[in-house]
Amino acid sequence: MKKLLLLCLIVFVIGCTSKKDAVSTRPVEKPKLEKLPISEVSSLHKTRTYELGKRVLMTCNTSTFKPFTNQEATPEVIKNITKDKISLTCHNVLRGFGKFNDMKLIEVIRDEAASISIFRYKCDYEKKYRIKELRVSINDEHKITAINSKDWTDEFK
Repeated sequence: MKKLLLLCLIVFVIGCTSKKDAVSTRPVEKPKLEKLPISEVSSLHKTRTYELGKRVLMTCNTSTFKPFTNQEATPEVIKNITKDKISLTCHNVLRGFGKFNDMKLIEVIRDEAASISIFRYKCDYEKKYRIKELRVSINDEHKITAINSKDWTDEFK
């Protein structure tokens, strides 16, 4: 499980870019995030994030992973989410949580500065010890820019 979280964290960090200006001495403003009503979010974005996020999580159940294409994800995501990297974490995920069942979209956060939407899903596993979250970020070109997993918290951080 720790390896899966580490992999997802690495993918998320690589997907992020620094907003600090090297010449400026003023502090960088935090991005303004807006919670969007789920009903107002593009059905294409909802479908794409659900299907691609589920594809990653189902890898541990099926031991098969269909790599992302250039139409589905950014080059950074394609490079970092591979079958070999995912399979390293599956043993711990299966042992700690059991089989992945499904996930439910809880909220969508929009970051206008980065032109991405972050979809927060609650994951349902066979074992119910902890609730896990899958965050799938998608840009305006309908490409996945980051996928990461963490323990669920009600407040977006």
